[in-house]
Amino acid sequence: MKQASLIIDVPFFDVDAMHVVWHGHYIKYIEMARSELLRTFNYDYPDMEANGHLWPIVDLRLKYVASATYGQHIRVTATLVEWEHRLKTNYEIRCVESNELLTKATSVQVAVCKETREMLFESPDIVFEKLGVER
Repeated sequence: MKQASLIIDVPFFDVDAMHVVWHGHYIKYIEMARSELLRTFNYDYPDMEANGHLWPIVDLRLKYVASATYGQHIRVTATLVEWEHRLKTNYEIRCVESNELLTKATSVQVAVCKETREMLFESPDIVFEKLGVER
């Protein structure tokens, strides 16, 4: 399993009138963590495209447990849990100071041939090579 984390200092412009992070910004936070995760095995979005593949999100689920607030330090952790037929990533967003769970999420991406725009039913060989695992 590959994993990556990053810490975000919640900016003022991400909070709403109730002084909590607007729900849509959590998606931005998990995207930042997913990019960090992909870089750990040298398969970030430019690498995907250079290898002839696009990886759109086909499923995204979030469970809001508690609210993040302005100035709070949050840790966003992304864990790659499936890669054979799709890239499935689990996420946790936690308060750095208290370790309180704020949000849980899961995303699913599928490989699409850049040239034909056809979905592939298994991950291309490059994914296994980059992860250092056998098919």
